[in-house]
Amino acid sequence: MSKKYILVVVILLALALSAGIWALSRSPASNPTQSGNSTQSSNSTQYTDSNWTFPLENEPATPLPDFLPVVAKVMPSVVSVTTEIITSDFFGHQYTETAAGSGIIIDDKGYIATNNHVVEDAQSIYVELADGRTFHANIVGADNLSDLAVIKIDAANLTYIYWGNSSLSSVGEWVLAIGNALGEGITASEGIVSRLNVSVSVEENTLYGLVQTTAAINPGNSGGPLVNMAGDVIGITSVKIVASGVEGMGYAISSNEAKPIIEDLIRYGHVTYPWLGVSVSTVTPLLATSENLSVDKGARIVEVVADGPADAAGLREGDIIIRFGDREISDVADLVQAIRSSEIGEEVEIVFVRGEDTKTTSARLVERTSS
Repeated sequence: MSKKYILVVVILLALALSAGIWALSRSPASNPTQSGNSTQSSNSTQYTDSNWTFPLENEPATPLPDFLPVVAKVMPSVVSVTTEIITSDFFGHQYTETAAGSGIIIDDKGYIATNNHVVEDAQSIYVELADGRTFHANIVGADNLSDLAVIKIDAANLTYIYWGNSSLSSVGEWVLAIGNALGEGITASEGIVSRLNVSVSVEENTLYGLVQTTAAINPGNSGGPLVNMAGDVIGITSVKIVASGVEGMGYAISSNEAKPIIEDLIRYGHVTYPWLGVSVSTVTPLLATSENLSVDKGARIVEVVADGPADAAGLREGDIIIRFGDREISDVADLVQAIRSSEIGEEVEIVFVRGEDTKTTSARLVERTSS
């Protein structure tokens, strides 16, 4: 065989081998049942849609509210409150210290609602109106349990604010906090309602029925209004949580909680609270599990005052109150608010759990006067 044919055969053999190797490498693709990857690829395509697009929006985005008319309506009813307190230094030398707060004109006769902590221990109180006039103010009544107070100035025909219904408020609605922030004059800050019916412990007291808001609340805002977009008061700003990493957690005493207290302060100079005569703690699912309780919510009695209404009703330490009158009781806040919404002298049916048994009794509430 000539060298020429030998070369041709080698070339043909090489081409044949190449074709065979190529065919072997391609054969799994022609048989998808032999390849797991092929099966996965095939299955993943059954949910695709080559014609898919984002759904069209049916409505345009809601624009931000117009705060200007709300501020114009509310501002004339918000006042700056300045107090003077006589205090002593380390060496016993007395000096006068001033503090700033806010207030809300609630009628045309000069009554102004504010916080108890704004006017507490004040020797002198001065109120500056939106038009620049300044008046000396007197305390009508103050209540440390609710942190509310009413002061009065000798002025008439004042522009007052409308008292709203906080039970109609919703989480997410826009609100404005208006007040004498940092003692630099009346300012407004916007935010939303973050939570409703919140309880917050302040020193040795607990405030109930609060509205939580993201609206900026600073020293000096205390006693000012939290208003909705109709310009109605839904709360009196009172507390702000100040801590590293905490933002937008301010609280206002709800208008519905504040209204009867303000009425009592104006009518009687003090607040009278119905009293059951117990100390209680909240039952949680975790507590119920750890202590093998038969219910996982309610107000658990930790102390019964001797000869008080609860004692007379046969309630004992360890009993868990789950209903008070017509209200379900899930925690301490529920019970406190149920008692406060009752009348002095009223006999209230109480449903409670003792061990595994559910029992019913009744207690006649008596008066407790806040100090």
